[in-house]
Amino acid sequence: VQLQASGGGSVQAGGSLRLSCAAPARFFSNYALGWFRQSPGKEREFVAAVNWRGTGTFYAESVKGRFTISRAKNKNSVHLQMNTLTPEDTAVYYCAAHSRRYYDGSDYDRGDFSSWGQGTLVTVSS
Repeated sequence: VQLQASGGGSVQAGGSLRLSCAAPARFFSNYALGWFRQSPGKEREFVAAVNWRGTGTFYAESVKGRFTISRAKNKNSVHLQMNTLTPEDTAVYYCAAHSRRYYDGSDYDRGDFSSWGQGTLVTVSS
């Protein structure tokens, strides 16, 4: 089962976007969920994650204080609120599920995630 990201678009620097990811609870309620992004010519990088309980959130340094990840109470979706966007945030954003059930750690590496969706493009103009 793949996750489905949506909500991307074009915005000017300083603007905001909210990304959503459909993650059916019957498949993903017991898994940490994360957001990653990939810019042209660069490797896919970690952006943010929320643990399977929905009580712990983790961020890349580059987005701390600007992005907020949240998990719906019914655990059917995860969102990424992105504020104060800069051109460096331009990328295709992907959501994914951690491969380990009930993972409660604080380390989130790209290789630990699976069920990647198609991604949604975010373009920030200066």
